[in-house]
Amino acid sequence: MSWIDQFPGLSRLPDAIRSYLVEESKIVTVPANTVIFGPGKSPEHLLLLLDGTVRVQQTSDTGREIVLYRVHAGESCVLTTACLLAYEDYSAEGIAETETRAVAIPRKVFDKLVSDSIEFRQFVFTAYSKRITDLFMVIEEIAFQKLDIRLAHKLIELAGDNDTVSATHQKLAVELGSAREVISRQLQEFQRRGWIEQSRGTIRLIDRAELEKLAQS
Repeated sequence: MSWIDQFPGLSRLPDAIRSYLVEESKIVTVPANTVIFGPGKSPEHLLLLLDGTVRVQQTSDTGREIVLYRVHAGESCVLTTACLLAYEDYSAEGIAETETRAVAIPRKVFDKLVSDSIEFRQFVFTAYSKRITDLFMVIEEIAFQKLDIRLAHKLIELAGDNDTVSATHQKLAVELGSAREVISRQLQEFQRRGWIEQSRGTIRLIDRAELEKLAQS
C-alpha cells in the first residue's frame, strides 16, 4: 500500500495525479527533539505525517511559550499550509516530539496541485479548516476558561490510561500558555485537596474522579 492511502483525501486522487505526487515527493525521517521549522523561515515543503508527533508552539516577546497544537500521523500542519498559500514566513516553531516520519511535498508540486487538482485542493482546505477550528478552541479556552479547569483537563489528558504524568511545572505552563509560578500554585492547591501527589518531574493522580468533575465543570 502506498503512503498516499494513509490520507483519505488523497486516496481519491486520479491515478495520474497520484503517480505524480508520489514520484515528486520524498519520505523523510526526523529525530526526536529536532526543530523542523521556526519563525522567520520560509516553508519549502508541505509535510504529511506518517508516524510520530510534531508540537507547534509560539513564543511571545516576553519569552512565554504556548503550545498551539500538535500534528499527528495522518495529518498536515496548518501553519505550513497557510505559509505556503500566502508565501509568508513561519511565525511559530515546530518541534518533533518523537522520531517522526513524514512525506515532504515540494512547494512547486504543492502549488501545481492546488491550482490544477480539485481533489488535492479539497484535501488541503478540509485539513486547513479543521485545524483552524481547533485553534479557535485553544483561543477560547485561554480567554474564557479558568486555569484550574484547563489544568485538570490537561493532567487527565497527559495521564492517559495511567495515573502518572511525567511533566515539569514549566512544561505544563507551556502547554497551557501560563506562567510556571501560576501552575505551581494551582498544583499545590490540587495537592492540598488530596487530588494529586508530586515528586520531581512527576505528578500522580490520586483522585481522578474529582479532577474529571472539575475538568467537566
